[in-house]
Amino acid sequence: MFGKKNKPFFIAEISSNHNGKIENAINLIKQAKLYGADAVKLQTYKPSTMTIKSKKKFFKIKKGLWKGYSLWSLYKKAHTPYEWHGKLFKLANKIGIKIFSTPFDESAVDLLEKLNCPFYKIASFEMTDIPLIKKVAQTKKPMIISTGMANLEEIEYSYNKAKENGAKKIVLLYCVSNYPSKINDFNLNNIKILKKKFNCEVGFSDHSIDNKIAISAVSAGATVVEKHIGLKNVKALDSDFSISGKNISDFKNDINNLQKISKQDLLYKKLLGKVKFFRNKSEDKSKIFRRSIFIVKNIKKGGIINEQNTRIIRPGFGISPIYYEDIIGKKTKFKLEKGEPLTKSLIRKIGVKTYEKKH
Repeated sequence: MFGKKNKPFFIAEISSNHNGKIENAINLIKQAKLYGADAVKLQTYKPSTMTIKSKKKFFKIKKGLWKGYSLWSLYKKAHTPYEWHGKLFKLANKIGIKIFSTPFDESAVDLLEKLNCPFYKIASFEMTDIPLIKKVAQTKKPMIISTGMANLEEIEYSYNKAKENGAKKIVLLYCVSNYPSKINDFNLNNIKILKKKFNCEVGFSDHSIDNKIAISAVSAGATVVEKHIGLKNVKALDSDFSISGKNISDFKNDINNLQKISKQDLLYKKLLGKVKFFRNKSEDKSKIFRRSIFIVKNIKKGGIINEQNTRIIRPGFGISPIYYEDIIGKKTKFKLEKGEPLTKSLIRKIGVKTYEKKH
């Protein structure tokens, strides 16, 4: 569906590199087309669909590229407003480049369906958000599911849920959720393992600053490659792992030209890594940005957990979203406060069993 023989499908990810200006988003789409990307991708969310406003410690970013932000302020700065989407889709269709998006909740899917979004991507941080995966799968359109931070059991669970809910075509996107990613983070044998286990196309999401890693990923079997693009002289949240201008066409030429790296190359052999599925520990610090279950309205002792007082949001200090359907309708035996994560110990106290394979 995506990758062609010896020519991977190249996705130019805009992400937050528009820096809050629609003119920048328009220029990024034009740049993607000019320099040869096969598709351009947006991210569709609002701060309120990602997290909640809270002064609790869980919602403060203490380390990494976005240190100092609260989750709410980060997503407010980074989001692509819903009202831009129609204009951006119209532009991409007019100039002849495919455009699609990563929805981060069900309302985003509703918006994108109205715009005839041709396919969807599930982000690594949302790949355990089963209600979202079900919603996207029910459109019966192709899905790309990014696998950053996930173990094989999580990938299999989400993949099967997508299939059960109508997904006809799924591409798994091998990804290291470390920003920017370093050479020692990668285990490109994961591409071969995923392809064999799920009998599907497998791609590569590149957050590194070295083209050789993406070239090696294609050599290892990746048929889809995603890369963030930015604008020269526009410093944005994701600039540190983005490419711009002629570097975009250079990147495309490199991933199309497998002669750029030999399978005997020491770097290639190093990037292949272990012969079993392996998730690098460098991703551990990113797991706190995953979705999990939080209390979003105070619940009195004896109250009922429902979709109004409990949501799947970032950060990842609560129990996995896999348990969301299990907890709805349960009566609490204690009061729960807004901004509090639902933990394994808490949900066990209300009669929900937890299983190691679901973590």
